[in-house]
Amino acid sequence: MKTMKSVGLALLLIGVAFTTGCERHSKKEVFYLVGVNMSLPYWQTVAKGFNQAAAQYMVTAKVAGPENYDPQAELAEMQKAVAAKPAGILISVADVSVLGSAIDSAIAAGVPVITIDSDAPGTKRLFFIGTNNLEAGRMGGHRVVEQLGGSGNVVFFSLSGQPNMEDRLKGFKDVLDSRPNIHIADVIDIKSDARAAFDKTQELLALTGPKKVSAFVCLESASGKMVSDAVKRANGTDRMVVAWDVNQDTLDGIKGGSINATVAQKPFTMGYVGLKQLDGIFHNPPSSLSKDNSQDAFSPFPVFIDTGTSLVDKRNVDAFIESAQAHQ
Repeated sequence: MKTMKSVGLALLLIGVAFTTGCERHSKKEVFYLVGVNMSLPYWQTVAKGFNQAAAQYMVTAKVAGPENYDPQAELAEMQKAVAAKPAGILISVADVSVLGSAIDSAIAAGVPVITIDSDAPGTKRLFFIGTNNLEAGRMGGHRVVEQLGGSGNVVFFSLSGQPNMEDRLKGFKDVLDSRPNIHIADVIDIKSDARAAFDKTQELLALTGPKKVSAFVCLESASGKMVSDAVKRANGTDRMVVAWDVNQDTLDGIKGGSINATVAQKPFTMGYVGLKQLDGIFHNPPSSLSKDNSQDAFSPFPVFIDTGTSLVDKRNVDAFIESAQAHQ
């Protein structure tokens, strides 16, 4: 009987050891999130989702990238990440002409790469997670048409070189082009300096008559408050401001009436889902990372995971404020 008990205990210990040795996750598995403007609340929210997924899976998350808009600095961080031979990389592409070759080099080195927020469809990245920016722009365009009553001049604030911004602008144009009395007066590249949006808005507010600007639209998250502050300072109650994303100051602006609406993305979800997708690829790698999955109807990968968008205005802003407070 003692012998049987000893054998049973030995088998149990072997089973425990085997199970422990075959755990799916490990802190040695390192995943990178690489981006630009990492000091912005938007990117801090992306990182929060990325880190939360890493904590749940008990793997290591590393967040890298410049605090300002600097594609070359992002390239340097991407190259460092690839050299570290991580389990996977999640990257927002500030400028595909700068970062495209680095993405392809990572894939060639056997490192899975997924793009988020801003895509690089001409590269070998596996797929994109983020906003359907074309449809998000159309959503904003319909809001502008509705509020302007079919006529007026519109100015956009954007960042050049980012595919997501270009898609948003195209979405707006798709809607506004069908309204002959609504004109796009200018598209201004703020070069990641929100203060430039403030200064330019002050300048444009002085225009009157046929050149009067009726609506200011921000295609990125940083300039909404600056533009609304400039309009408020000029007492421009007859001017419309549309922002992007749900920074706290943007939500406060909607609540207070200085911002008409904003297009809300889901940055936390992008980071959270992104890490989980990379983890799945790392543990169940495809036969080839470099295969063109767009030509394969049996591909294990999607082309695009849409994390969703919402239009936020006075009707639903309280729900977004409550959600933000709950996750602080």
